[in-house]
Amino acid sequence: MIASTQQYYYGLGRRKCAVARVRLYPGDGQIVVNGRQALDYFGRETLVTTVRQPLRAVDALARFNIVVKVLGGGIAGQADAISLGIARALLVSDETHRKPLRADGLLTRDARVKERKKPGLKRARKAPQYTKR
Repeated sequence: MIASTQQYYYGLGRRKCAVARVRLYPGDGQIVVNGRQALDYFGRETLVTTVRQPLRAVDALARFNIVVKVLGGGIAGQADAISLGIARALLVSDETHRKPLRADGLLTRDARVKERKKPGLKRARKAPQYTKR
């Protein structure tokens, strides 16, 4: 595990109901999510690829070890939250990363959340079938 006495860069990412607190330590590219390796935690390579996107954008795949505490939401929302957190932490580490991260759309918070259910409807927008008689 990574020593907590080292200096690190911090970034917070959110998506849907998921909140990810990300720390970037100097290292060799390990990603630890809630105490487990990223692939073990997510179980899908596509989600791990989503998490690594900001690192690939600034060519820093093997420069940082990443420790993440994530809670809330599902695994897809958590992966997107971690991606945003990593992008923000990379920005703290070096301001010149802003242009490539912005170009790939990795600094924009995806604000879409589930719409609330309305009274008289079955879901947020689905209404009961209309009957004429």
